[in-house]
Amino acid sequence: MKGLPEPLSRLMDALQTLPGIGGKSAQRLAYHILKAPRGQVETLAAALLDVKEKISFCSTCCNIADRDPCSICEDQGRDGSQICVVEEPANVMAIERTGRFKGRYHVLHGALSPMHGVGPEQLKVAELMRRLEKVTEVIVATNPTVDGEATAVYLSRLIRPMGITVSRIGVGLPVGSEIDYADEVTIARALEGRRNV
Repeated sequence: MKGLPEPLSRLMDALQTLPGIGGKSAQRLAYHILKAPRGQVETLAAALLDVKEKISFCSTCCNIADRDPCSICEDQGRDGSQICVVEEPANVMAIERTGRFKGRYHVLHGALSPMHGVGPEQLKVAELMRRLEKVTEVIVATNPTVDGEATAVYLSRLIRPMGITVSRIGVGLPVGSEIDYADEVTIARALEGRRNV
């Protein structure tokens, strides 16, 4: 940017490469970093480097981890007969926050998307298939998008012939919402996923 010192301009450009950070947000963050005490900036810089140096992927579930196997795969108290398949590592954390799932996970690192050149070879599908020997249920928790649905159908067709139950997470109306504001697909999914009370 013209008129800005080169290091500040470089910082703004670097911040804009982050998802969801546009020009204004990058400028606001850069000025915040500029005004912050040196110790706070050094802590941030060290944390960024630590993530790149110390975080890798679990060789079992493909989730992010700071050791191999990860703490979830290492936990003997978890049910090894169930695997919940998710698209991204952040999905594992979202499910873990509920405290309801006590099985194991598998992270695909994306969803099938032929229009974007993402096929099974670009995902961690082969790694999943190698883990299914003692599994009785695979819960497909991909996003309720076109790509997520395509991935769920693909995995179901691949796994079900092995005699393993394949289930899909329920989708529908979020708690606190009103039916008249929901779209038709969401209402239809909520009706399909109904359960006894």
